[in-house]
Amino acid sequence: VKKEINLADIINAIQHHHVRITDHADEEAAADHLIFDEILFSVTNGEIIEAYPADRPFPSCLIFGQTPAGEPVHSVWAYNETNQWSVLITFIVQIQLGGLVGV
Repeated sequence: VKKEINLADIINAIQHHHVRITDHADEEAAADHLIFDEILFSVTNGEIIEAYPADRPFPSCLIFGQTPAGEPVHSVWAYNETNQWSVLITFIVQIQLGGLVGV
């Protein structure tokens, strides 16, 4: 049985500092001069716009939210129900000119 990912579980993990950031997301953040708190904020005020319950090793989802400055952020998260940790896989920040930053 495939379990649907729940935004509340991801937010709870973030609030309890149970977050793993993939090397890919870490490299993108450094290259784009982003602070992870901005990405985490976008999740706590965001919504799941696409779910991937069949992803392995954990179900994942695409979340849309905004930074405190109002910049749109799309981020991909997985959730490990066993240890209740969230995993930031990657993100995309839209810039004012309509381009995308990060992947």
